[in-house]
Amino acid sequence: MGNCCSDEMGHAGSHHVGPASSAASAAASAAADRFLRSRGAGASTQIELSLSASNLGDQEYFPKERDYLNTMISGYEQNALAMRMINPMVVVYSKGKEGHLEEIGRSEVILNSLNPSWSRKVSLHYQFEILQPLVFQLYNINLQFHDVSEKMLKLEEQEFLGEATCLLSEVITKRNRLLTLKLGVSEHNLPNPSKFGELTVQAEENAGSKAIMEMVFRCSDLEIKDLLSKSENPLIIECFNFSSNGRHELVGKIVKSVAELESMYHNQNGEHLVVPASTAHDCHSKEVLKSQVYVEKYVESNRHTFLDYISAGCQLNFMVAIDFTASNGNPRLPDSLHYIDPSGRPNVYQKAILEIGDILQYYDPAKRFPSWGFGARPIDGPCSHCFNLNGSTYQPEVDGIQGIMSAYVSALRNVSLAGPTLLGQLISTATTIASQSLAGNQQKYFILLILTDGVVTDFQETIDAIIKASDFPLSIIVVGVGGADFKEMEVMQGSDQSLQS
Repeated sequence: MGNCCSDEMGHAGSHHVGPASSAASAAASAAADRFLRSRGAGASTQIELSLSASNLGDQEYFPKERDYLNTMISGYEQNALAMRMINPMVVVYSKGKEGHLEEIGRSEVILNSLNPSWSRKVSLHYQFEILQPLVFQLYNINLQFHDVSEKMLKLEEQEFLGEATCLLSEVITKRNRLLTLKLGVSEHNLPNPSKFGELTVQAEENAGSKAIMEMVFRCSDLEIKDLLSKSENPLIIECFNFSSNGRHELVGKIVKSVAELESMYHNQNGEHLVVPASTAHDCHSKEVLKSQVYVEKYVESNRHTFLDYISAGCQLNFMVAIDFTASNGNPRLPDSLHYIDPSGRPNVYQKAILEIGDILQYYDPAKRFPSWGFGARPIDGPCSHCFNLNGSTYQPEVDGIQGIMSAYVSALRNVSLAGPTLLGQLISTATTIASQSLAGNQQKYFILLILTDGVVTDFQETIDAIIKASDFPLSIIVVGVGGADFKEMEVMQGSDQSLQS
């Protein structure tokens, strides 16, 4: 991917400083979004889900027929009933953090089908920075309700057939954005829970999410008037008389659709500026001016979006570095930022790792994450400002998010907290990995999460390392934990001047 991953300021590195781990997810989104915005893309978009199911007749028997089938004397009749045709419909829900389900769409009802393919698509907004759990529930619609609009159907009056769950990111990251799920009924506490049939979910990006219209306007015969503006509906083109004090005066405006603007360009027609009724001398009319607006340029194109990069093979690789300096406090005491609560409640370091890692892990099929610690002394050794969290001499990678968590807990038992807080060596190590990936023409973009409880001591060395990192596909997120004052570190995410000094 290389330099295509640079942000809007021309740097591949995105540098964030935050006061608490609760900002970690937003920081991860901003970091991954940097290079995309420079290409007119973003890390969120409108998605349409296409749904189909298969082998619905593979269920041993349908719930309502369970007792009846047990009394059947004819095996032939039993098979015939078990393979009966149904009228399936799917309801799609988003699942909140507390387990609350919010309906986001329904398919149409398909009559007499065990392998339905629904034509109605379900639309939702994909957001990279959050996990989006989805629940799909399948119902057999009673024919007496078939003429009722699907939106008006009372689901409690229909026969529940099964459900499946997944994260939207699981669909997005699959080949062809297609994921097949097993349908089950255990969630509804039915006796002898079974799995039957499959539900296939395919995601496609709404075509409108990629469309870009570039237009250039010119005006003729402008009249300068002392007018005020009043807000109206979108697609408003307004012409102002510029004033150096910021109090720009509205000359006039036009309200047009995109199609009308395109027509103006092709026909080279001008449109007279209009003074809104609220600013005309006669409040019951509008004043049409001699001045005209022309569309000098109209170009339509499609932008590359985040999902285009993912579909083309781009992977997001998560890296993490944890502060083991003594200012964190004794890990054995509850007031320490590194305290491991026996109840299982995560500390601030664990919480930040989970918030970002749970999102990014789906975009890296290998799920091998480089993990380091800094500011600690290994047993009988000097203070290290970049040591492998897993204790290995040569290999910093661990398996998955749980691998990071396990290596972190293990490191707490095997190092002594020391100091000071130095980041230069750490950033240089991450940059080396990113540079090797770039040299090998790998489609990877690295996001380094640095968790620290204090301000860096090697400030200039850290700035120099960040500047060097900006040539490679690497974003750096610095998340401050604890009660220290992190204002001095905000210069690392500041202007070009601060990074190039």
